[in-house]
Amino acid sequence: MYRIISGRWKSKRISAPKNFEVRPTTDFAKEALFSILENRFDLEFEFDSALDLFGGIGSIALELASRGCKDVTSVEMNPKHAAFINSTASDLDMAVQIAVQRADVFDYLKKNRNHKKYDLVVADPPFETSVEKYNELISLVLNNKFLKKGGVFALEHQSRIKLSHPNLLDTRKYGNVSFSFFKPNEEAETLEVPSEQ
Repeated sequence: MYRIISGRWKSKRISAPKNFEVRPTTDFAKEALFSILENRFDLEFEFDSALDLFGGIGSIALELASRGCKDVTSVEMNPKHAAFINSTASDLDMAVQIAVQRADVFDYLKKNRNHKKYDLVVADPPFETSVEKYNELISLVLNNKFLKKGGVFALEHQSRIKLSHPNLLDTRKYGNVSFSFFKPNEEAETLEVPSEQ
């Protein structure tokens, strides 16, 4: 079970079927994450688009939609979990806001590069993910340009794993869970050619 913390569905409790093997972001960690996004990175409730990787049973996607995000893409490989996000979004009148893509996250990021950019990318990979896979995930998100200019990539990981990257802005630890925040790759500025008088 998890709780939507803020927005239209504030305090709404979501219960998944008991046979689901999931580890949704705890309410405490999720509250901390959104507090950082609002206060440290100035991402207000009204930001337009977000990509939720490893969507699980929708803890982040539904939170984003409840807070007014108009366009949430949630990528989840497990068909039961993807169906649960869809049905819950429909029950809460969020179906227009949330699009669920049933796919392996790494395959999805490779196939959809340069297709769409987001204000926010959030990823909560399985807890046993290796450092190598975390680094691959960071590279795929940043190098395939999934972030808009000024956007933020928030990656949840075990606190014992220390990530380093030129785009790393900050890491915040909450017990055995940490969030690392990355900025987009700098885009080459186009030089304006002066027009001839």
